[in-house]
Amino acid sequence: MSENLSPEKILQIGTGFWASKTLLSAVEMEVFTELARQPEDLASLQGRLGLHPRSAQDFLDALVALGFLERHDGVYSNAAETDLFLDKRKPTYLGGMLEMLNHRLYGFWGSLTEALRTGKPQNESKHGGEGLFEALYADPARLKEFLKAMTGLSHGANVAIAHQEFWADYKSFVDVGTAQGDLAVQIAKVNRHLVGSGYDLAEVGPIFEEYAELQGVSERLSFTPGNFFQDEIPAADVVTMGHILHDWDLEQKKMLIAKAYRALPEGGALVVYESLIDDGRRQNVFGLLMSLNMLIETPGGFDYTGADCEDWMREAGFRETRQRHLVGPDSMVIGVK
Repeated sequence: MSENLSPEKILQIGTGFWASKTLLSAVEMEVFTELARQPEDLASLQGRLGLHPRSAQDFLDALVALGFLERHDGVYSNAAETDLFLDKRKPTYLGGMLEMLNHRLYGFWGSLTEALRTGKPQNESKHGGEGLFEALYADPARLKEFLKAMTGLSHGANVAIAHQEFWADYKSFVDVGTAQGDLAVQIAKVNRHLVGSGYDLAEVGPIFEEYAELQGVSERLSFTPGNFFQDEIPAADVVTMGHILHDWDLEQKKMLIAKAYRALPEGGALVVYESLIDDGRRQNVFGLLMSLNMLIETPGGFDYTGADCEDWMREAGFRETRQRHLVGPDSMVIGVK
């Protein structure tokens, strides 16, 4: 039997950071944005990107082998996916998430073993700095980068949620922890009968309003400043929470669900979505690794299964709960009051 076994998977995952950092460096150097202008040969790219002669060909050909670039007759061009999603000039750009991975998380994940043994965050707070959210909200430039990254991570799920049929039964919604506001924007675009609000710390307001204006839905969206730990959630027919609950410990998760319950009328709905871990905890690799990322980034955050979330909703008083897959690793749980 042993002769049929191969170490290929072990080696592929063990060296996976090689491929990851190659892609992250390419995003940092704007390789895909450059090639979206026009295909270029090695000499031209080497000069425009500032690559050393020793590294240029191997770097670009590695991107070809990984499927991020194409090369024909010595001329490099973007693959279809990178041209759509990693060109900074396109509205479909999701490189903000990769930029954040490169600038922050890549280094912090080097201390995963310590996190596994201590249960403590390994980010800026490890050496006496501010926690993740305190540091982000104190720096407008970093905050905007982070919120754009969240849009890149969540956009596909946001579009899927916006097209759910249950919106026909409601007139208003509030998106809690709205970030740049992409979920609110997508819901408003698809459901023109709805009015909505983005709820987040005051520092987010200008970023939310700029994005809503850019997307042409500012007339039906407003921003409500607040702190969901200190204040009640604004009343609406539907409360949404996207990639919010996993930031917090169990007691805080339950507190936020209880606040959502109080904000809703009878028949109103709470929509929670994350990269939910599958109930068997065997399949959603992204969700499980995201939970380890919460270990790196937060004092008590963790990801969870859809069944976990349904239990917490029922404990809060929701009479009906159900799960639904969205896109990729993301799923949602709906609780009806």
